Amino acid sequence: MASLSNFVDFSQPSLQWAALSIAFNPIFWNIVARAEYRSHFLTRIFGNAYYGCYFLAVTIFSLGILRDHVYQVALEDQPYYAPVHQPVLGGLLFAFGSVLVLSSMYALGVTGTYLGDYFGILMDAPVTGFPFNVTGSPMYWGSTLNFLGVALYKGKVAGVFLTAEVFILYWFALQWEDPFTAEIYAKRERERAKTKRGGKSL
Repeated sequence: MASLSNFVDFSQPSLQWAALSIAFNPIFWNIVARAEYRSHFLTRIFGNAYYGCYFLAVTIFSLGILRDHVYQVALEDQPYYAPVHQPVLGGLLFAFGSVLVLSSMYALGVTGTYLGDYFGILMDAPVTGFPFNVTGSPMYWGSTLNFLGVALYKGKVAGVFLTAEVFILYWFALQWEDPFTAEIYAKRERERAKTKRGGKSL
């Protein structure tokens, strides 16, 4: 009887590094962004909020490239499993995931994509067009589809497991990020309303 170890080689260090890098990235950017919101340490280091945000953007982007490379290396070290080898489906998922990610970045811009709201760089209004009319978190779910697409394209069960890790971590990240971000914008609206009331009383 086949066991999971026939399809996933847990002894491979590359698999462990891939799992670690997948976990590290969202934890890292949430910790750094919250620290910036509370202490403005990046703003102080770089002289203004935009430069601090650009630095964080480059850091997050670079960590993402490294994570994707480690993931690819890990899959090369893993057993092939024919029933999971679905190159057409994998290619379609990867393509759709890439559309979600890239269109989201285009709609939000650099500061909107890379946590500018934690730096006090707020958007005038929520983006409601594509891809945000498909999902509220196109960057996260598009990235998840990319991971799954690669796993199916290569026929690697380990890739499916790592995709599940991506999904779980992004889901938890959203439970942490969404209420916090909503409060940032709610605070701005309260301050605007207070300013308007103050202006009317003069």
